[in-house]
Amino acid sequence: MKPSASRILSLLFYILILYTIPGCTGKQEMASIPNSREDDPMMTANKIDVIFSDSGHLQARLISPLLKRYAGEKSYLEFPDGFKIYIYDSVKQVSSTITGNYGKRFELGRRMEAKGNVIVRNEEENKQLNTEYLVWDENKHTIWSNVRVKITTPDKVLYGDGMESNESFTRYTIKNPSGQMTVKKDSL
Repeated sequence: MKPSASRILSLLFYILILYTIPGCTGKQEMASIPNSREDDPMMTANKIDVIFSDSGHLQARLISPLLKRYAGEKSYLEFPDGFKIYIYDSVKQVSSTITGNYGKRFELGRRMEAKGNVIVRNEEENKQLNTEYLVWDENKHTIWSNVRVKITTPDKVLYGDGMESNESFTRYTIKNPSGQMTVKKDSL
């Protein structure tokens, strides 16, 4: 009895499957998965847009091209490619913005550090802060820096060795200020 063409094709197909299955063992699949280290991020996301609110009230919006989330006792979010934060007032208008080349937000303490070309703008009063390092404490609603700062307003430029401000950048103090300062005659 001569085997039919369909039976020969079935047999060849079966032999082909038998030869390809050993190439797909669990060991080889495991070897292709990169080893993860403890210091690797738990999550990575591209082009993020995050809203921060308190009791349903919009407080801030954070935009970044890359987010890395690290887990553990001191979990944090990292923004290695920069970020921009919009801070809103009580009527949901942007009161100030914060940008930087690098950011790190500690989730438990609700504190964010910014590094590299950090710019804070008070959009309502047209004031700008430039520095290389800044901390935003979300709980205290303050920002501060302990390195050189430059504050530009419509009528003056001030420099200092650090500063502290409310997060909307409407009230601030400068450490070791220098530059153009307006002093009222009756305040002396």
